[in-house]
Amino acid sequence: MEEALSLAQAAADAGEVPVGAVITDGQGRLLAARRNEMRKLNDATAHAELLAIRDAMAASGRDRLEQCDLYVTLEPCTMCAGAIAHARLRRVYYAAEDVKGGAVDNGVRFFHQPSCNHKVEAMGGLYQVRAEKLLKEFFATKR
Repeated sequence: MEEALSLAQAAADAGEVPVGAVITDGQGRLLAARRNEMRKLNDATAHAELLAIRDAMAASGRDRLEQCDLYVTLEPCTMCAGAIAHARLRRVYYAAEDVKGGAVDNGVRFFHQPSCNHKVEAMGGLYQVRAEKLLKEFFATKR
């Protein structure tokens, strides 16, 4: 999560919403580390989670990430939760809860829906205070 927080800070420094994501394999080795790049790439789907999933699949040479874990600084949205399930990630650890846009423990609670074909373990709150502080500071400069 430390690496994900560093990436979130880099995103904020670049004017992106401060979200960072890291994917590790079953032995804890780093497969991918990305930050939000929606503005940089002019792509609404360039969330840190999606970019990290793409990189991890390329690095592993596989189209599934069954024994891999995702560490992300903000609770994933519905789009990202869908991609996480389709990628077959084993676990998701997130820092800050997203009451408005989150889809893991808030909103649609995607992994708990009957239509979700892969059950993902999820745990929120890791480094929550640091992630929330970064988000609040970022959005305070935008309002």
